[in-house]
Amino acid sequence: MTTLPRPYPPDVYHGEGGEASTWIRPDDTPPDVAYGNGVTCEYLATGDQAEQRFGLYRWTFGEGVSGPDPHFHRSISEQFYVLQGQVEFHDGTGWTTGEAGDFVYVPPGGIHGFRGRDHASMLLLFAPGGPREDYFETLARTEPMDDAERAAFMARHDTWWV
Repeated sequence: MTTLPRPYPPDVYHGEGGEASTWIRPDDTPPDVAYGNGVTCEYLATGDQAEQRFGLYRWTFGEGVSGPDPHFHRSISEQFYVLQGQVEFHDGTGWTTGEAGDFVYVPPGGIHGFRGRDHASMLLLFAPGGPREDYFETLARTEPMDDAERAAFMARHDTWWV
């Protein structure tokens, strides 16, 4: 029995002949967020820019170890692609080391965490493209939050710690 391939999603573009809507973000664009510990985040394609289909970011670690502890998201998947160096990933059961070229997929509800150092870098892809920019920017500002404010902030950004 032959199985047919899964069909493509429904059309989104309904015009004739295409349109000039492509945009390019040059590699030399400065990072959008810089944390005090040398960590940077570059917004390659925000959820708004990608019509909420995805959000793509380049994350570069500082010299020392940093990254979030295990957590999960209820509404978004998260994907990681290591560009250079080594990044440790938590897969819900323990930590493993990823190297340049390694890919990690985390479905909604999947427990994960990551940490890196020595200027390792990776791509972060969220799908669908939620408003992660406020999350990154607020944490970079290190604004004081009491427990209730922090819990509300994390809930607003679909981040649930385990």
